[in-house]
Amino acid sequence: MSTPRPQQRFLQGPAGQIQLTITEPAGAPRGIVLVSHPQPLLGGSPRHIVPHTIARRLSDAGWIAVRPSFRGVDGSEGSYAEGIGEAEDAFLIAETLRAEHPGLPLALVGFSFGAHVYARLACALEEKSPAAAIVLMGLPVGLVPGGRDYEALPIPRRTLLLHGQDDTMAPLASLLDWGRATMHPVTVFPGADHFFKGCLAAALDRVVAHLNATSDHIPA
Repeated sequence: MSTPRPQQRFLQGPAGQIQLTITEPAGAPRGIVLVSHPQPLLGGSPRHIVPHTIARRLSDAGWIAVRPSFRGVDGSEGSYAEGIGEAEDAFLIAETLRAEHPGLPLALVGFSFGAHVYARLACALEEKSPAAAIVLMGLPVGLVPGGRDYEALPIPRRTLLLHGQDDTMAPLASLLDWGRATMHPVTVFPGADHFFKGCLAAALDRVVAHLNATSDHIPA
């Protein structure tokens, strides 16, 4: 069976409408996964090759893949909010989708700036209804090239962290410095850059296995 074409949907958020790009699986869904995109100040959008590929791969694996457009991107209203407003929007999206699909697990797969946003979201969900699975790829921590500073967040211990050894946009050393205190494991892809060039398929093998293992242990 072929993967259905992505569909557009809009929700009303704190800063105006939020555009969602949704790719449904061909069969019965295993769960819902939110997939985030890179820094909008650098032109990031859900159409970027990494979130696009993530969504396609996860929908093929049976997940309803939802790619929100951050504030000011595509049809989403509002303006850049340094990850704080974007996380508020993501919380609303998560709660809406959970209400519409009761019983299905919710997973988060964040990439780049979107990984920072979903780190915030994961922390917020922990206080009420935790995400079933969390994957953060290329998570920026602290000061990064370009002058942006990303707060180090107390992400849940079960979070899967994937990172390229040669990531110059979100340096690996900063992530390891943050993780040293709690010895949080980080899966490093040798020679890979921020976009997992040459190993994205292998990285997504890890993502799919992690999400599927989690959903397999959720009671029906």
